[in-house]
Amino acid sequence: MNPDILRRDVAASLVVFLVALPLCVGVAVASGVPAELGLVTGIVGGLLTGLLPGSSLQVSGPAAGLTVLVYEAVQTYGLPALGVIVLAAGLLQLVLGALKCGRWFRAISIAVVEGMLAGIGLIIIAGQLYAMAGVAAPASGTGKIAGLPGLAGDVSTSTTMWTSFAIGAGTVAVMLLWQRLPARVRVVPGALVAVSLATGATWLLDLSVKTVEVRGLLDSIQPPGTEVLGRLGIGVLGTVIAFTLIASAESLFSAAAVDRLHDGPRTDYDKELMAQGAGNIVCGVLGALPMTAVIVRSATNVQAGAKTKASRVLHGLWLLLFAALLPAVLALIPIAALAGILVHAGVKLLPAKQFPALWRGHRGEALILAATALAIVTINMFEGVLIGLILAVVKAAWQTSHIKLEVIDQGAGSVQAYLSGNATFLRLPKILDELGALPKDRPVELDLSGLHHLDHACHAALITWAERHNAEGSQSVRMSPALT
Repeated sequence: MNPDILRRDVAASLVVFLVALPLCVGVAVASGVPAELGLVTGIVGGLLTGLLPGSSLQVSGPAAGLTVLVYEAVQTYGLPALGVIVLAAGLLQLVLGALKCGRWFRAISIAVVEGMLAGIGLIIIAGQLYAMAGVAAPASGTGKIAGLPGLAGDVSTSTTMWTSFAIGAGTVAVMLLWQRLPARVRVVPGALVAVSLATGATWLLDLSVKTVEVRGLLDSIQPPGTEVLGRLGIGVLGTVIAFTLIASAESLFSAAAVDRLHDGPRTDYDKELMAQGAGNIVCGVLGALPMTAVIVRSATNVQAGAKTKASRVLHGLWLLLFAALLPAVLALIPIAALAGILVHAGVKLLPAKQFPALWRGHRGEALILAATALAIVTINMFEGVLIGLILAVVKAAWQTSHIKLEVIDQGAGSVQAYLSGNATFLRLPKILDELGALPKDRPVELDLSGLHHLDHACHAALITWAERHNAEGSQSVRMSPALT
């Protein structure tokens, strides 16, 4: 390898490692699993998925976008079942990639994806505000949001809660301010600086706040046993499908975004989907968090000057060395600081800048985005995404069912009517209303040659209309081409 390229990759890997470290730990804690499992997923994402073909520069690991789904799965089925779910999702990704389905994930409506991320972001923000205060959050998304006024009152009257919340709020403030500093300073990731400052302040001032519970890397790994399978019902399939769809969509959308950031080799979406599947299979065997490609780490990798996949592999190696040699450092990190990082990540998932423009230009897409987010918050992740996809399909079907009836009536002789477009059941009421308004005392010549599509419902309705028109009036209807 060219020494200059190797130097760039090593430097980039260190930057990505510093970005990934607090995020891996924060996502794990927010997901309700041992902090070390987030590091395990980051290690697998670097050392295994980083070596596989697909996308050369994007980085994989635990993602904030799956936090809500993982938390729900752990609460419903237990931590030992997480490995089974992740393993099954990885196998499904592998099969989808082998069947060349990777490119089809790009066909998912952008409004649904942004609505999904917005819904996840709202739940993350609401849930992590409780974690910043050092208290448990309500289980449901609506419960989290509805309980925020009460949380604010509790924080204002409790010294312990106020101290913890201040650490989290300070973490968010440092990350926001860090973005305004010169580029040469921002080489050090803001999340790492914020967590380091929060950890230092907690230790120096001997603050009474919750910190990360350390179990050790090997003790945290829990390969799923066969006894877990017996406790899982058929309902777990919905969770597996949700893991698969959301992790795959997030990874492949990230790949598309990363491809726009560099001029190197483009992503092979099918191979990338298989690489993500292979990584999730290993994560499942180890009982760790699911992985996706993460846009923040991937963009950092490109911006730090990475040229080959060596940078993402090395970042996994640095995570492994940290987890093996410095695990005690995790015990010093206040949970409120990690919650602050997740609140910041949740805010970035909200389409605050995109939504107003979308509302002005494509109101239907904006409504789908809002409905998807609302459904995820009020129901759950899987049903919310499903509702969004159904709405997107219905909208597309409605928009493609354009039908136009042009009538030429010169006051004498036959009435000439021309139908053009797509005659589907979605526009059947419109078609019948306009045909019903045609004169019944004169012959009607209905030209159907302009139709691109005529479904069975419209076919039958046109025949029925012609029969009724002839029965009510004294003149006949002639359609060309004739319907049989």
